[in-house]
Amino acid sequence: MKTPTVSALPEQELLRSAAAGDRAAFAEVVKRYEDTVYRFSLKLCRDPARAEEVLQDTFINVFRKLGTFDGKSKFTTWLYTIVANNCLMKRRRRKLDELEDSLEELDNPSTDSDGKFARRVARWDETPAELVLKKELRTVLDAAILKLPPLYRAVFVLRDVEGNSTEEAAHILGISVEAAKSRLRRARAFLRDQLDPYMTTRGGQ
Repeated sequence: MKTPTVSALPEQELLRSAAAGDRAAFAEVVKRYEDTVYRFSLKLCRDPARAEEVLQDTFINVFRKLGTFDGKSKFTTWLYTIVANNCLMKRRRRKLDELEDSLEELDNPSTDSDGKFARRVARWDETPAELVLKKELRTVLDAAILKLPPLYRAVFVLRDVEGNSTEEAAHILGISVEAAKSRLRRARAFLRDQLDPYMTTRGGQ
């Protein structure tokens, strides 16, 4: 019986061979998933050069840790976890405090002397992720996403862009489901607030 080439191996068998030290199998793992890793890295990092660095770092981590993958979750979920750590955690403290203050204000808006909200947050029926489908808003939305603190951006990308469930996003980032829901809610509110001037202008045309 002819032995199948590594390119024809099912995922689980390929991963077992790669974890056992088969370099051809590992090269095939890289080939199969490098586009997935790069696209996700770019969505999180918002910078092609950094995404390339994360791509390399991720597969170095995969080479070292593949033997620890137990198959209980999807392999792509395990990859996303590594990418998130590489792309986000290095800068988790950078400007986080400043932007978190803005996000907190969305949850606790100030009121004027009459008890009315002093600041209006836009109300949309669609989420910011749905707006990305409109080509004219892509640049505006990308700039707004870049302003999110990395951990809030990660939940937003995983949930609203990649289409993972809140539970999967929480698992990937190593946080509770409630924390993921809170960050997602604040990220959506922040993006709505950032895009409100553009939406108001467009709506008045």
